[in-house]
This record gives sequence, C-alpha cells and structure tokens, in this order.
Amino acid sequence: MKSLFIYLFLLLFLVSGRTHAQSESSDAFDPFSDYSEFDQDSDEEADVNFFRNGRLLTLGLATGPRSFTNGMAKAYGSGPNFGIQISYFFDLKTALGVGIMTGDSPLKFSTQSGNSINNYSGNVSFTSINFNIKYFMNTQNVTKGLADINPYILGGFSQWYRTVSISELSVQSRENVMGADVGIGVEVPLMRRKAFLGLQATYHYINFGDEGKDFLFNGSTNELMENKIDGDLMDILLIIGLNF
Repeated sequence: MKSLFIYLFLLLFLVSGRTHAQSESSDAFDPFSDYSEFDQDSDEEADVNFFRNGRLLTLGLATGPRSFTNGMAKAYGSGPNFGIQISYFFDLKTALGVGIMTGDSPLKFSTQSGNSINNYSGNVSFTSINFNIKYFMNTQNVTKGLADINPYILGGFSQWYRTVSISELSVQSRENVMGADVGIGVEVPLMRRKAFLGLQATYHYINFGDEGKDFLFNGSTNELMENKIDGDLMDILLIIGLNF
C-alpha cells in the first residue's frame, strides 16, 4: 500500500511539471510568430496610404525661359531652356529631384581701350545638372477645388557648365562651377493622376571665374569692361510628366 501511494505521488508530480513547462513555453517570446514589419499601427497606415495614393517616380520634360541678374543681365540675353526632370519619392511629402537642363543665350558687351570703344558679340551656353530635395505642402485643409494642387518648395545644389563664344576674337572658353538652388513649384494631376502639369521657378546662385572682374584680356591688351559680368541665373519651367 505504501509503495502504491509513492507511485501515485510520483505520477502526479510528473504530470504537473509537464503541464507547467508547456504553459511557460506557450508564454515565451517567439521571434518568428511575433515579428512584425511595422513597429506601430501608424507606420503601417502611412505605408498603405503611400502605396495607394502616392507616387514612386516621376519623369518630366521641362522647358522655359532663363534670365539673369546684375551684370549678366546686361551682357547675356534671355534664352530658351529645356531638359529632363526626374523625381524619386521617399514618402507622400518628400522627393529627391534630379534634372539636366541646357540652353543658349546671345552675348553682347562693350569694353574701352584708351579712347576707343570695342563692341563684342557671340553666344553663351549653359548646361546644368541639378540635385534638389522637394517638400510638398499639405493641402487637405483647403477647399475641394484646390486640394488636388500639389505646391512644393525645393533646395539643393547643381553643377554648371558654361561655354562662351566671342565672334570678334574667334575664341571659345569653357568653365564649370558648383552652385546652389532654391525654388518653388506646383503640380496639377492629369489623366486620373497618371500624369501631371507642373510650373517651377528656381533661383540659381553661382560664382564663375570672371565674377566681378573689370577687365577683358583679348590676347594683346587688357580692356576695361563697361559692365562687370557678375550675377546669378533664374528660370521658370513648364513641366509635363508621367507618374509611376
């Protein structure tokens, strides 16, 4: 009888120990079953909203006039500007923009050597590669007719290439410098948001090698320039693009 009680006690001990181990195992952290790509529900909601209503990539053709400030405005005439604009969206409000633009402008300036006035003319060509961050404003709280308009601000830097050709000297000079960009723009969706029409105004701060110089060296003499060729560039672009 005593051995029977000992056997039953051992059996109950084993059963209770196994049940306790199973309960602890079920409450343990499982890195596979408990894993979630989203730390919070708000992150998941934001990503779902982006893939449903946002854009991943835009590709646009841009064209518009280019103008100048200070002495450049007196030496260089306004000219057409055209190129390609690409934007990669990180989320609904922020995008990285890359653009390649080029255009020519007429060149005309005067110098003084002694008592004589010399007039020069030619052509100046500008090509730029721009890298900008775009931030789109929230328009959810405006009226329904304006809610589809996407205004944005931009800022970044650019690489500029300038080629100057002077007819009277039969010479051509090339130069490349870095610049800074600031601007504003707006995009209007077209074709059920598959395309867009944009308008962008940008100010380009640049500093070429002849910035602020008084003299032009023509190969034989230094001639005093009528106006310093200094200043910056501005352009207004009309952009027609596709959303991806």
